[in-house]
This record gives sequence, structure tokens and C-alpha cells, in this order.
Amino acid sequence: MKKNILRELINDNKPTIGTHVLTVWPGMTEVIGHAGTIDYVEFTATYTPHDLFALENFGRTIDLFENMSSMIKLDQEPRTYLAKKAVNSGIQNALFADVRTVEDVKECVASMKPDTPTGKGKAGVAMSRHMGYIYPNNTSLADSIKSAEDGVIALMIEKKSAVDNLESLLSVPGVDMVQFGPGDYSINIGRPGDTDHPEIKEAELYTIQTSQKMDIRPRVEIATWEQAKPYLELGVKDFSLGVDLAIIHDYCKTEGKKLIDLLNS
Repeated sequence: MKKNILRELINDNKPTIGTHVLTVWPGMTEVIGHAGTIDYVEFTATYTPHDLFALENFGRTIDLFENMSSMIKLDQEPRTYLAKKAVNSGIQNALFADVRTVEDVKECVASMKPDTPTGKGKAGVAMSRHMGYIYPNNTSLADSIKSAEDGVIALMIEKKSAVDNLESLLSVPGVDMVQFGPGDYSINIGRPGDTDHPEIKEAELYTIQTSQKMDIRPRVEIATWEQAKPYLELGVKDFSLGVDLAIIHDYCKTEGKKLIDLLNS
């Protein structure tokens, strides 16, 4: 089965670089792979229309690149179903949105882990892409279990209840990574859009420091490499760099404005 590069880097305590795509056109993922700088591509499925065939094609494209793995950001409902379909499509890792309680976290973990005496998850046998469709001819069940166990489970910490009870949430076995979500958090505490407010910055710092204390990796989203510098000073080593939609928007806005000014001069 395909190596899970993200898992290997985490196990080796090395930095990771991801990026987001809102389009599941395979060409977009393929050009990212050819860049040779990205460890994993996250399909941010919470924000864009897609179907189950698109998930398989996303998985196939990732498989073209030995040193790149896949992640999907999943909606809060129905978590278990969406995680199963993503894993069955060959997507190795998952970021779960809108977790609020310990029970939410337990559901996230169980949706990715195998249903074994030690795993105690919900994942089982399936005639699907991640098992070569016809098991055990193309993939052994042992390899399938290992792949499920290696899947990186990340949580969005973006609700006040999640921050207030963060240590309890992160005490659930199986959580590997967290990311603070300032946008949703600002809405949740009644300060929509004021993401630079001291209360929100304090919650972000608390999330980073608490996860580090509990040996869980904090990830930070950045738009440019320079934005990583202050987080490096905090010991953060996992970054998600840019998103396709924002990059295209910013380019068209900036370069289009310059061309308009030139044409009107």
C-alpha cells in the first residue's frame, strides 16, 4: 500500500508542509505534486461541491507521487460516513471540523480506526479502492489494518467549548494534530471577523501550547512562508501553505488592478 508520508514525518518528529485545494480536478493536485515541495495535499471538502467519484480520482492522483500523501477536511455531519468514504477512496488522513466535546473526538477517532480488539474503531473490510477492490488478491487485510492505524487524525479547535475543555478532548487516544480556527472561533464568542482580538490570539496560543504539552502536533495555516516565522519561535513545525482559490483570487485582483492602472495611464 502507498506510504503515508505525513505519518512518517510525524513519527520522525520532522516538519510538515501541506496545502489546500478546493477543486478536486486531478490536474491541480498533479501540478502541486510536480512542484516537489509539498508533503501532503488537503482537499477541503467542507467548502466545495464534490461527489464520491471525485474522491477516488483525488486519491489516484496522490498515488502518482511517492513523497506526497493526502488529507481531507470533513464536515461535522455525518462524520463517520464521510470518513469511511474518504478512506475507501484512498485518502489517508483526515481533518475533522467543528469538534466540541469528548464524544465528538471519540467519534472522529473511531471513524478512522480499524474495528479490532486494540483499535476499537469502526473501519472494516470493503471492496473499495484502498483495498485494491478485490481483497485479499490485491491488498492483504493486515496491510489494510496497518494503513488505517497510520492515518493521521487532526482536529479543528474552533469552538469555545473545545478550547475550554481542550485537555479533555486531547486526552482521547488517537489524536495526532490540531489546528486553531480563528474565523469560526470569532463567530462562536460573538466577535465575528475580529480575528486579531486579544481574546482570540490568547485562545490560539493556548491551543498551541496545550497540544504541545500533550505531545500533539499543532498545525498553523499560512498564506506566505514569512508568516511561519513567529510560529517557529513557539515550536510549531507543521504548516498548511495557501489555498488554490485564494491564490487565484489574489493574483487576479493584484495583477488585474495593475494592468487596469497601466491601461488608464
